[in-house]
Amino acid sequence: MSTETSNQQESVHFDDEIDLREIFGVLWAGKFVIVAITLVFAVISVFYALSIPNQYRAEALLAPAESSSSGLSGALGQLGGLASLAGVSVGGGQSNEAKIAQEIMKSWSFIDGFVGENDLAAELVAANGWSKETNRLEINGEVYSVANKQWLVEEPTSWQLFRSFSGRLGVTEDSTSGLLTVAIEYYSPEIAKRWLDLYVSAINKHMQNRQLEKVSRSIEHLEAQLAKTSVAEMQEVYFSIIEQQAKKKMLAEASPEYVFVAVSPSMIPVEKSQPKRATICILGTLFGGFLSVVFVLLVHFGRKINLAT
Repeated sequence: MSTETSNQQESVHFDDEIDLREIFGVLWAGKFVIVAITLVFAVISVFYALSIPNQYRAEALLAPAESSSSGLSGALGQLGGLASLAGVSVGGGQSNEAKIAQEIMKSWSFIDGFVGENDLAAELVAANGWSKETNRLEINGEVYSVANKQWLVEEPTSWQLFRSFSGRLGVTEDSTSGLLTVAIEYYSPEIAKRWLDLYVSAINKHMQNRQLEKVSRSIEHLEAQLAKTSVAEMQEVYFSIIEQQAKKKMLAEASPEYVFVAVSPSMIPVEKSQPKRATICILGTLFGGFLSVVFVLLVHFGRKINLAT
């Protein structure tokens, strides 16, 4: 029994060697097919890589704006209990505002408003490239008429514009430093920078208006409460809080960089960010080589199976 088992193992080992030799023999016999298919894929990948338009990435490094009203917050804090009784919140630091701003700036509603206010729909959806020689966008004439400023197809929806802009937007926060990197990628380096500057300015303006509305409502509420009370001590409290809220409003109005300050302002990018043409060509060639090997083996063993049956 042991001799038979040994012979079977040697036979299996021998068969495995024969199979490997057969595979190498098949591949060597089909080397011209493999080379031809690989070359076809290499050429196709080169043409594909060259057909993809360049894109440029504009970046800005932002820091949460330091609250210039730290003294004001302290003064309001001294009135904390009374302010709460008056129905006014005096808490909330600038860091919280920056966190809120990060979520707002990526939201559908904010981006939709930003795209609409700056009339970016055509540049977002209809553009398919940029000419470096003429410094002009290449607009698909079958989609949008630049002369008539009219869509020749169904106008993109709010959701489509949001998805298109979000795909070009990058917002990342450094967990260690707290600094925020905001980037926009587009065909034209100048337009990428312009969009980025407008975008940062828009979130600062949005948060500034949000704070002004909040303070204005607080002042209106305090003035209404002041008119209802005849207690001298409470009137003094209301006057003090109204005064501090008025200062808070004045400081917000005087702060164009209300929530984010540019640590490193955006610059017009010089080098393209994508496509990575060399990578595309290498991967395309490798994929073609893999498919050609599989094709040659499948053809050989397919014929072998047919002959055996």
